[in-house]
Amino acid sequence: MLAKLCEQHGLTYRRFSQQFTEAGIQLFGSTPSNPTCGETQFRRWTGGKLTGLPGPETCQILEAMWPGRTAEQLFAPPLADDPQAPSFDLEELVLMTAREAHESADATASASLSDNTIDELRDQVVSLARRYQALPATTAWNLGHDLHREIERHRDRTQVPVQQQALMILNGQAAALLAVAAFDLGYFSPARTLARTAAVFGESTRFTPLQAYADGTMAYIAYHSGDANEAVSKASRALSYGGLGDIAHRRLQAIAARAYAHIGDTESARHAIRLSGDLDRASRDELHDEVGGEFGFSEERLAMSNSTTALLMGDATQAETDASRALALLAQRAQGDQSTHVRAGAAADLAYARLQGGNVDGAAGALGPMWEVPAEQRNTGIVVRAARISRHLARPQYHGSSLPAELRERIEEFTRVSPPYRLGPGVPLLAIEA
Repeated sequence: MLAKLCEQHGLTYRRFSQQFTEAGIQLFGSTPSNPTCGETQFRRWTGGKLTGLPGPETCQILEAMWPGRTAEQLFAPPLADDPQAPSFDLEELVLMTAREAHESADATASASLSDNTIDELRDQVVSLARRYQALPATTAWNLGHDLHREIERHRDRTQVPVQQQALMILNGQAAALLAVAAFDLGYFSPARTLARTAAVFGESTRFTPLQAYADGTMAYIAYHSGDANEAVSKASRALSYGGLGDIAHRRLQAIAARAYAHIGDTESARHAIRLSGDLDRASRDELHDEVGGEFGFSEERLAMSNSTTALLMGDATQAETDASRALALLAQRAQGDQSTHVRAGAAADLAYARLQGGNVDGAAGALGPMWEVPAEQRNTGIVVRAARISRHLARPQYHGSSLPAELRERIEEFTRVSPPYRLGPGVPLLAIEA
């Protein structure tokens, strides 16, 4: 169970050891006799190699770290039917072990930085970007934070210009992923700062795809914050950079379309939507295409974004068409490649479009995929769409009707346990819903 809990919370040995020490100080004070946890011991604990329980004080610390679980439970297998038991992820364990083994080897190397180290950091950035859609935002944040600090640590170890350049680009990409995670958790101001950080790294290295991605991120943070004119400005600047591939243009035109819709410029919004689909599929760049993942922008994500833009423009018919297309495109992908965010967002847009036509039953039916989203993956975009539906169902015309009332209650519970409300500051989301 301990191994699975560490995997669920993204605890590497270093982070586990830090929390173990802090819990010991809280329980017993800062004394030399406090129990410690060495790496070999940690591997035995999480590798099923312990024949008995650790000492009493050590057990107290572990139970303080995992309230509600006894030491006996922590060192026993989780119940197969325990809904709270995290799923065992062998891939993550292998990746974590490989990373820590590489760190150990690198620490014994000479003072100059090995190119293999940069390759390893690049692989970790690519892995996080491509796994992002399947991760809870809290896990993505923890992984991105650790990766950002690791890249920073290595930047101090080399003065070779080409290595500095590579590490700055990787640091910018890590900052960009952290900006997305912060936004998904409802922290708009830190998300904006992290996106600016990514833009600075892109500008310093003349890596325009990173600059464009960061400006696009700042644009959608702006319109979610109620500053639609700033969103238009940032989206326009992002589109002015050279060296961008078709995927980058698709993403930025979709963001620009939403920004124009927020200020009521329907003609420009429709023009941007047309441009987002007008790609020759011959142009690529090193970020949106080569790295991909969260830096990419799939056709189903574009269709979902267009459905939201259509709703802002008051075109419920087009919104229903685009949302349905997003769900159909998503269904064509393998189960492991399907984005929870896109499925839930498109389902919510489809439901809201049907509400515009007075079809409450149809809206209720469309919300099925949204209800299925695990609590830890109910990010800002999903929560905002759900809140929009709830506001609509609060109109006087629905008073006294049972289904609208049931949907509103269910949405309230759905959002109450979401990370933006449970962990985030709440103020930006409440402002949007007002």
